[in-house]
Amino acid sequence: MDTGPEDAEAVADAFVARFVAAWHARDGQALADLFAPDADFVNVVGIWWEDRGAIARAHQYALDSFFAETRLAPGRRKLRPLGPHHLLLHQRVRLSGQRAPDGSEAGARSTIFSFVLERRGADWLAVSAQNTDIVPGAETHVSDGSGLAAKDYRRSR
Repeated sequence: MDTGPEDAEAVADAFVARFVAAWHARDGQALADLFAPDADFVNVVGIWWEDRGAIARAHQYALDSFFAETRLAPGRRKLRPLGPHHLLLHQRVRLSGQRAPDGSEAGARSTIFSFVLERRGADWLAVSAQNTDIVPGAETHVSDGSGLAAKDYRRSR
């Protein structure tokens, strides 16, 4: 399949639908099966999983614990074909139902996933993923020695 605009949309639709279905089924292996065996995945706090097995284990742990009742709602997306066998997919997602460390329900949050998809045979698999939290009103993070805090330098001028 050539990754023209129409085909890229179909590839992205199918990938996101399978990702969300695996998440809602709480199936870390099904989610990881969307990735190449040697894929990389960097989560919202910079934890870097470097193969399908690590992606499966990390997601299964989360889906069995603090993400056990979460829902994903895909939002805006942007696609950039990178030739006939590669596609860059940026996908906004709203996550709700996460559990806080004390067991209470945490507030909903939005993220942007960046996926590099590669056609391998008849399948399109992610070879790289990065998940970034959207922090409204912030430009960057600043380390204060005890952790990171979101900051907006525009407000201090």
